[in-house]
Amino acid sequence: MTSRSKMVYKTILWDWNGTLLNDTGICIDVMNGMLQKHGMPLISLEKYRSVFTFPVKDYYEAVGWDFSTHKFEIIGHEFIDGYRVALPSAKLFADAHHVLEQFQKSGMQQHILSAMEAEFLFESVSDMGISNYFKSINGITNHLAKGKVDIARELQEREHFDASATLIIGDTLHDGEIAKELGCDCILVASGHQNLARLQQSGFPVVEKLEDIPKNIIF
Repeated sequence: MTSRSKMVYKTILWDWNGTLLNDTGICIDVMNGMLQKHGMPLISLEKYRSVFTFPVKDYYEAVGWDFSTHKFEIIGHEFIDGYRVALPSAKLFADAHHVLEQFQKSGMQQHILSAMEAEFLFESVSDMGISNYFKSINGITNHLAKGKVDIARELQEREHFDASATLIIGDTLHDGEIAKELGCDCILVASGHQNLARLQQSGFPVVEKLEDIPKNIIF
């Protein structure tokens, strides 16, 4: 963020997984099921949040997968298959509706920018009943989640939003990287896939939960 303590924004770019959707627990459960199946050590919440990263191949290696003996594409799709089955048990963070409503009433234009595969993302957002808050919902075309910088640039070109009046809200360092690429501000939320200590390395403001975000914004 800039040196000003609060900013006025016209556009909000939301991450989905771990930011609005509380799916960290199911990600750990699915991964642990795979690790157990292969006789590998399981991971705790603390371990997960200390190593999860993009590209996800690096995260897989950090939890023990050796891609000289396992094919990344097979392991990656095994995870996605398990995640699809588990996803209905994931819920929105408790304060998500309130913050989305507050931004909508203020006239801010909201978009989702996610590393989830696009069709799967549309389905997930729709199932949560919050599609009406967003002008667009933008996901990737590859389930193996190589990143979302390209779709962020495409969104900026399509919507012609002013980067200086745009805020990215996410839960990983990758969201901060995208903000720097686009020239946007960013607020990171330490209730998702990466822990507080890691997020503080970004140089962007970090909050504990979604309801703290409006405190950094002028309506």
